[in-house]
Amino acid sequence: MFHRVGKAAYKADLHNTIAFCASLGNPQRHFRTIHVAGTNGKGSTSHLLAAILQSAGYKTGLYTSPHLKSFTERIRINGREMEPEAVMGFVARNQASIEGINPSFLRLRLPWHSIILPVNGWKLP
Repeated sequence: MFHRVGKAAYKADLHNTIAFCASLGNPQRHFRTIHVAGTNGKGSTSHLLAAILQSAGYKTGLYTSPHLKSFTERIRINGREMEPEAVMGFVARNQASIEGINPSFLRLRLPWHSIILPVNGWKLP
């Protein structure tokens, strides 16, 4: 898994991302998100928005990149770092889809909400 590098890893479209999200039941269609983009300040802005929403009583999931030591640093639920067991469980539960679709590491990490929701008992409507 994830052995493709350079030109072999490049995909010009979103086919693998769409297929992987579909294999998860398209959870991205069932909750509200804020996508922060730009050159500078994305991490600060995202953390500030999460803090504001938490203080207003909302449950928040925050995904930032890159990480310094551990992949789980990227994923926070109500300010708490995701447990490594949750990430490993996600991969184990979805291994057949991962191997069948063969997404790049970038494409695999996009549906982070599929890790966050079940681990925290959050239900999709």
